[in-house]
Amino acid sequence: MSRLQDVAAQVAERHLAVVMPNRWRHVQAVARKAAGLGALAARDADLLVAAAWLHDIGYAPTITDTGFHALDGARWLRASGYNLRLAALVAYHSCAQYEADERGLGGALEAEFPCELSPTADALWYADMTTGPDGQDLTVKDRLAEIRNRYGPDDLVTRFWERAEPALIDSIRRTEERIANQPM
Repeated sequence: MSRLQDVAAQVAERHLAVVMPNRWRHVQAVARKAAGLGALAARDADLLVAAAWLHDIGYAPTITDTGFHALDGARWLRASGYNLRLAALVAYHSCAQYEADERGLGGALEAEFPCELSPTADALWYADMTTGPDGQDLTVKDRLAEIRNRYGPDDLVTRFWERAEPALIDSIRRTEERIANQPM
């Protein structure tokens, strides 16, 4: 087993499958979707799928530190010897910078991990934000509505999505354009 995505799948399963079965279903579906988008990431296809497997690893009870899953997961990946680029993709997935700012952790995120703006990052956001909490396919609008409904109008998560939505929609649009331009 040499592919990064295979290692990532095992790590995610070990940390999420038993203790967080709903999160595990979501992660599996995001990874499947990312695998289907591999052509958009070209030589980064393995990295994209690995990031999809690991994007929510920071929710694992044994990994949680600050309570902000993107930063906790990225820090754990870095400390566990994974490459910085993978950790950074996890750190910034799906508009995490906005949530970091809302939590007062934006400076720490920026100081510790570089933000990547690329087709690979966009494809990760697309895979995550078009997949529901139980692994179902959703439009990005339906996914945002589901999140807002789950957390309620006054929650920090709902507040950060109010600011982050335009950036997310732009990322999804870019990915959809790349999908449409792929040869059949």
